[in-house]
Amino acid sequence: MYLYQKTNRYFAQVADDVKEIAEEELWYLGAEDITSVYRGIYFTATPKALYAINFHARLINRVLAPLISFECYSDEELYKLASTVQWQDFLDSSHTFAVFASVNNSTIKHSKFAALRLKDTIVDYFRNKTAKRPSIDTKNPDLWLNLYIENNRATINLDTSGGSLHRRGYRRETVEAPMIETLAAAIIKYAEWDCSTPLYDPFCGSATLLCEALMYASNMPAAILRRKFGFERLPDFNPSLWNQVKSEELHKIVPISKDLIAGSDISEKAVKVAIQNCSLIDKNHFININQKNIFDIEKIEGKIIICNPPYGIRMGEEKDLSNFYKRLGDFLKQRCVGSTVFIYFGDRNYIKHIGLKPSWKRPLSSGGLDGRLVKYELY
Repeated sequence: MYLYQKTNRYFAQVADDVKEIAEEELWYLGAEDITSVYRGIYFTATPKALYAINFHARLINRVLAPLISFECYSDEELYKLASTVQWQDFLDSSHTFAVFASVNNSTIKHSKFAALRLKDTIVDYFRNKTAKRPSIDTKNPDLWLNLYIENNRATINLDTSGGSLHRRGYRRETVEAPMIETLAAAIIKYAEWDCSTPLYDPFCGSATLLCEALMYASNMPAAILRRKFGFERLPDFNPSLWNQVKSEELHKIVPISKDLIAGSDISEKAVKVAIQNCSLIDKNHFININQKNIFDIEKIEGKIIICNPPYGIRMGEEKDLSNFYKRLGDFLKQRCVGSTVFIYFGDRNYIKHIGLKPSWKRPLSSGGLDGRLVKYELY
């Protein structure tokens, strides 16, 4: 019996900035005994809740199921104790796998070396038993494994998500510096949108915010396009229960009105990409997208405006956008009366140039950017 089977305890990897709302989401989806730690959340779940969390959650990156945990002061100990796992419970020589590792304050110093030793263990395990070995695939393996070593204690986890959950599957094409999907989902959640006030994104890019808004408003599972999950490789995986969870979650999807979600972008290429991406989840074409310069829009009144305007990494680091943000602030003041605006600043230095008094600012990091989500109420 593996560790997760004894404890029903799992670990969700999640950005520290969104832990508060991620905890709420996990609880809503059936998690219990929730405890936040650095870069993640421990929780207890039944198999049904585990499947639902992986299928529906918008804010977490992946869910790890611990297989074994042991004291580990050398790569020899790692190899020896990892060899005690019955690896045929999870894959056979015809399957592919990948290992990602992290090491902290331990005798084994390098995560890539630790991952390599665990990989060697699994390959040798099968070679000794069957004379055949499974292959490594670091992009789309049948099995993702996580090795975590801290203070000389190693835990080998199976990634029940089967790769990061931020990869929803709707973003087949992108434009420059696309927003990560889990960040977009967090922005939609922090906006406290009631899903009845029309939502507009005037810098829609590849439509990540618009797609996340549609999924949120319709209660669509975030992983609806995902074809396989890591939990399907667990030895106690229950296919009929998984089918039941899928059916229940899909029946919770609700229709949205035609004029609820819209966006635009100055770039013809971005608009084409956005329309294509949205079509993968918006079968009824409810999201309305047009090519338009924001400053050519007559007005955006009485709406929720959520956007991620251009900043250094998207426009070229040498370009000073101070005047652009001043002009954006003037546009919002003059043509967006009665709207509530949520702007994600990838470069928070531009906040001071917009010339509006914020209702609040919230740190939201993304890809090394020390970003800020800022709320403005326009009267």
